[in-house]
Amino acid sequence: MYKSVIRPYLFKKDPEQAHYLTFNWLKKVSAIPGVPAMLRAKFLVEDPRLEREVFGIKFKNPVGLAAGLDKDANAFQELSNLGFGFIEIGTITPKPQDGNPKKRLFRLIEDSGIINRMGFNNGGVEAAVKRLQKNKNVLIGGNIGKNKITPNEDAVNDYLICFDALFDVVDYFVVNVSSPNTPNLRALQDKEPLMHLLQTLQNKNFTKAKAKPILLKIAPDLTNEQLLDIIDIVATTKIAGVIATNTTISRDGLISKNQSEIGGLSGKPLTKRATEVIKFLSDNSNKAFPIIGVGGIHSVEDALEKFEAGASLIQLYTGFIYEGPQLIKDINQALLK
Repeated sequence: MYKSVIRPYLFKKDPEQAHYLTFNWLKKVSAIPGVPAMLRAKFLVEDPRLEREVFGIKFKNPVGLAAGLDKDANAFQELSNLGFGFIEIGTITPKPQDGNPKKRLFRLIEDSGIINRMGFNNGGVEAAVKRLQKNKNVLIGGNIGKNKITPNEDAVNDYLICFDALFDVVDYFVVNVSSPNTPNLRALQDKEPLMHLLQTLQNKNFTKAKAKPILLKIAPDLTNEQLLDIIDIVATTKIAGVIATNTTISRDGLISKNQSEIGGLSGKPLTKRATEVIKFLSDNSNKAFPIIGVGGIHSVEDALEKFEAGASLIQLYTGFIYEGPQLIKDINQALLK
C-alpha cells in the first residue's frame, strides 16, 4: 500500500511539506486506540535472535532510524511502532534555529536519492528534552551539533550544553561534525579539533554516575588517511563507536535534473561508498569498535552488505522514505533466515 498509494501521493507534494504531512498523519492515526498495536503487529518482528548488545546497550533488533527525520523528537514513539529497533533524534542544537532558507529539500527520483541543505533546523535542546521525558520504552540516540552562529572555536560548549541537557533522556549520543549544511562544521573533523571535542565530552561523560556511549558520525567524503585518523581518535578518546556515514557532497553518476542543488546527498548513490567506509574502518581497526552502518540502504541486500562489511547495527533514512516500513520488516526477517 505504501509504494502503490501513499508514496505516489506524497511525492506529488513538496518534499518538506510531505514530511510534515506524514508526521501529522502518523501522530493522528496513532492516537486512535488500537492503531499502534495494529502497526506493531504488521511491521515489528520480535525474536530473541534479532537482539544485539552493542556498546553495552541491548537493541531489540539492529535496524534503526537515522537522525534527520525526527529532528525534534516529535514522533519517536509513533515511528517505533513501524518496526525500528531504535530511533536517533536530532541533530539537536542548544538554541532553536530555523535552518537554511527554503527550498532546501529535493528528491532525486531517477537516482532514488535526496539532497538536503536543511541546516540543523530544530526547536532547541530544551524543547526536545520535554518531549523525550514522555518516552515509553523507545531506545533513543541523541544526535548533537552546534548552532550556526557559534564559531568553531566555541563549538565544544554547544556540544557540552546538549550533552548535559539530554543525558537523562537518551541512551547514547552521536557527535555530528559531518553535516555539509552548517558553514565550516566539517572543519571540526580535522584531527586536532576533533580529538579535543571528543575528549572534552568524554571527560564530562566520566563525571556522571554511569557514562553513556558516545559515537562519532563521519562523512563519506573522508580520504583513507583521514579514516585512519578516525581510528586513532576512537582509540585515544575511547568513544564507543562510529556511525558511517553522513550525506555526501559528491555528485558522481547522477542522472536527475536537480543533481546540482547544494547540500548533502543521501540514498542509493551513497550505497557503495558507505559500505566501503564501513569495511575500511572495520578492517583497519581490526574490528576494535562498533560501527552503525547508514547510507543507501534500499533493500535487504543493501542491509546485508553493510553487516558483512562490519556494521553491528544499521540505520535507514532515504531508503525508508522510498521503500516504506515494509523494508524494516523485510531486513529483520532476512536476518532471521
